[in-house]
Parts: sequence; C-alpha cells; structure tokens
Amino acid sequence: MVDQAKRHLRRIERPIEPNLPIIDPHHHFWPSAGGTEPFLHPRYLLDDLLADMRTGHDVIATVFLNCAAARRTTGPEHLACVGETEFVNAIAEEAARRPDNHIDVAAGIVGSADLTLGAEVGEVLDAHLEAAPLRFRGVRFGLFWHEDREIHNPDLNPEPRIHDPRIHEGANELARRNLSFESWVYHTQLAALAEFAGALPDLTIILNHLGGPIGAGRYATERDQVFADWSRGMQALSAHPNVVVKLGGINMWTNGYDWDALEYYPDSAEIAEKTRRYYLQAIELFGAERCMFESNFPMESVAYPTLWNVFKRISAGFSSAEKAALFHDTAARVYRLGRSGRSARPTSR
Repeated sequence: MVDQAKRHLRRIERPIEPNLPIIDPHHHFWPSAGGTEPFLHPRYLLDDLLADMRTGHDVIATVFLNCAAARRTTGPEHLACVGETEFVNAIAEEAARRPDNHIDVAAGIVGSADLTLGAEVGEVLDAHLEAAPLRFRGVRFGLFWHEDREIHNPDLNPEPRIHDPRIHEGANELARRNLSFESWVYHTQLAALAEFAGALPDLTIILNHLGGPIGAGRYATERDQVFADWSRGMQALSAHPNVVVKLGGINMWTNGYDWDALEYYPDSAEIAEKTRRYYLQAIELFGAERCMFESNFPMESVAYPTLWNVFKRISAGFSSAEKAALFHDTAARVYRLGRSGRSARPTSR
C-alpha cells in the first residue's frame, strides 16, 4: 500500500525520452482519503493528477478507471454507480476549460456496473453513456479472488464469479454497445479468464496490472514458481485476440514489490531490473500492439516520473513503432481516443 507519510521521500527523477507522447490509460480520482485495508488510498483529484503529470514526461491524455469515487445517493441502487461517471466527467470538463492545461484528462472513462444483472445491465450502461457520451468507454468488474485470507479479503469480493452465466449475459451487453470489459485478477485465475475470453470473442477484454502476479503470503518465497505459473496463464490468455494487457500495477504489496516498506526509495534502474521479466514476457506473448503501459496512480509506491522512467528503461531496446504502441497507440486504439488522445464518440456494433 502507499505510505502517505513517506510520499515526499520518493526520488524525483529527470525524465528519460521526455518527448515521447504518452496516454496514461489507468488512474483514479478520490474525493477523500479512505478505503479498506489493504486498499487505503489518498485524496486525489485534478490538481493532484496534474501536479504528477507535469513532472517532465509528455502525457497528452488519460483514462480514468473506476474506484467507487462517487455514487448517487438517491434513486435506484443499480444506477448508483453512474454517479462516479458523472463525477469524473465533470472533472474532465473542468480540465478542458483550464487555459494552462494541455492534457486531455479522463478522455476515456471506465466505470462500474453490476454485470450479475445479466441483460438488464443494459439500462445501467445506457445511463453511463448518457452521463458521459463522449468519454464513457466500458466497465471494470472485480473478479480478483484467492482463498488465502492473507492475500485476499473475501469481504471485498467473496467468491469466484468468472463462470457465472449472468456475468456472461452482462458482458454481452457491453459488446453490443462497443464497450470494453476490464478486470484485475490474480495470476492463479488467468486460465479461467482465458476461458471467459474464449466464450466472448466479440468482447474487448482489458487485463489490468499485468495479470496480478502474487508476491505476498506464501508466494513471497516462491518468485520463480510464480513467474512460471503466471507465464503459463498469460500464454493461454494471449491466444485470444480480443484480450489486451495493461503493463503496470505491480508495485503493490500483493506483488511483493512494496517499495514503501524499504528504508530507502529505489531509483528507476533498480525497479526496472527487479520487475522487467514480467513486462518483457507479456510483450513477447501479446505483442506491443496489444500492450499499454499504465500508471495505476495514485496507488503505486513509486513517484510518477520515476515510474515512467521504469517503463522507458524496460522498453529501451524496442523499435520506435513498438514504443509508440506501448506508450500511446494501443491505448488510443482500444479506448478510441484518436492519435491526439482526444475522445471519439462511441458507435454501436
């Protein structure tokens, strides 16, 4: 988790390749600090995001990912999640009005919806589209689960639901509207997610956080075995062309890379060295055109400019076309943002 008392101690590095255009496809907003252990989070709003992004890297656009930042307090419960889309759309419009801001903040918005509603979730998706017609891009649905309470709190997500037929029905409603499905799972669930992807070939599926390799609990001393098991799961998933991977989100305690727990903050070279095999393996399996680097801010225990330096060090030997895909083009295509990063109106299939 992020140690807020130590954030100011993070090393602020000068950016590598500062002119490389970046779309950050995964960040959050929270109106107030809070959360439930181990998912504590800071207050993080527009000014905080812009302060992080104005540290030297050429971030031109972003995509917001749901985090229960705001919910409607009146009306039907199944539509309460639309409040978050309204909240973020208002932030995006405020950012667009600022004369000193040139970043297309929340050009894409990924919200939440209860896919266990099955076909009836269509009403919720249409409400999201009405709330942010130029920006709403899809739904993130929580599937992460592990039987070990040291790793996973079942009160947050009590049971594996990846094979629930109602979720398949709800996911089909996403596909009908040309909206994406994304989720974070642990590496122990990758094979099941591959089956899910195979059953829904018309659905764009975006895997968050590099497929969640676990480095906590009993896995803390089994890093090589975890990598081998994760690699097999990712290989099965890569066989499905409708799956795209976000490269990032592994600088958390669950992955065993909790830099806040150290006496010092490592620099980008050290972080890249300790984590690069996951990034390189994912890119080898999926190809750069199906991968995109993500910040997962503010949850990552690495300073924003340092994190993007990590990604640039890892991709240092790649071609200019591959770098363009990893830092910009894949996100622009998958979230339909265009070359400039600007939003494009969704179209139905």
